Amino acid sequence: MTTTPDFPVVFDQLKAILKPYEPRLSVTVDSSEGYSLDTHQLGPNKKPMFFGAAVIKKNYVSFHLMPVYVHPELLEGISDQVRKRMQGKSCFNFKTLDADTLAELRQLTERGFEAFRRDGLV
Repeated sequence: MTTTPDFPVVFDQLKAILKPYEPRLSVTVDSSEGYSLDTHQLGPNKKPMFFGAAVIKKNYVSFHLMPVYVHPELLEGISDQVRKRMQGKSCFNFKTLDADTLAELRQLTERGFEAFRRDGLV
């Protein structure tokens, strides 16, 4: 897969947001182009519920965060900078990242983890 030079850096930054949750979740993918975490709880499809991922794509790096799909109220008050990167209900696409966006994604992920914890999913 051909990527722009910054994509591996962006991927590593997004992966670093998810990595602290590894002890309470299950790593399902851990490669140079993808990192994914699932809960240990089974969803309606009888498979572990997806939590989040970072994936290098052709034109951007995707950051998936399932808690914002399950709890859309988590998105209330997010910045326009982050909102304009949304694709669908729980995916954000980036070509570059700045410190403010990283901090906001870190907080959003923390709030998402806490919401899943309250739900008994982690």
